[in-house]
Amino acid sequence: MKRIAIAVVMAGAVAGCATMAGDTDYGKAALDMIKSDFRSKGPATVEGVLKQDEAQRLCSEYPTERPKEVAEKIETEQLKLVKYPEGGKYLGKWQEGEKIAQNGRGMQSSDPIGGINGGNCYACHQMTKEEISFGNIGPSLYHYGKLRGQSEEILKYTWAKIYNSQAFTACSNMPRFGHKGILNEKQIQDVMALLLDPQSPVNK
Repeated sequence: MKRIAIAVVMAGAVAGCATMAGDTDYGKAALDMIKSDFRSKGPATVEGVLKQDEAQRLCSEYPTERPKEVAEKIETEQLKLVKYPEGGKYLGKWQEGEKIAQNGRGMQSSDPIGGINGGNCYACHQMTKEEISFGNIGPSLYHYGKLRGQSEEILKYTWAKIYNSQAFTACSNMPRFGHKGILNEKQIQDVMALLLDPQSPVNK
């Protein structure tokens, strides 16, 4: 009899724990923890973590696969946000673009507000034959311009892809460099030159 009573009590306790876990809104709990424990410092702000735009909200709602109409909605809206370069000048200096591609610093709490960020392109892409350390999350960009040329369509596509990657791939892992203010217009022009200038090591 004593064993039965103990079993009933333990079963009740387990059921209570299960109910408590089932009733917990973990998303809200995580947000509350961030609000109470995190502090803004430099360009790394709490608001930057908490505030989502519509694309981020939809990508959070569909983290792995998303309905075709949702993906199309994201891409259509993000393409509208692309700002093309002043005067239609797409290419800068590939030498500066290579420095940006190699630089992974920026937007950390130890960086100054308004500081110059890097693109950290090699973290995800192969770009030149000389660089042997690169990631493979993204496709190889070696011979990018050599294979594609410099037509108006390619210039606009490449600019938009760097400026706001989600304009073509909903919920892309690639940062929205221009849209989020990670790289400025001149920096994007220099990265464009790295990709498209025939004299760039990308195209050798």
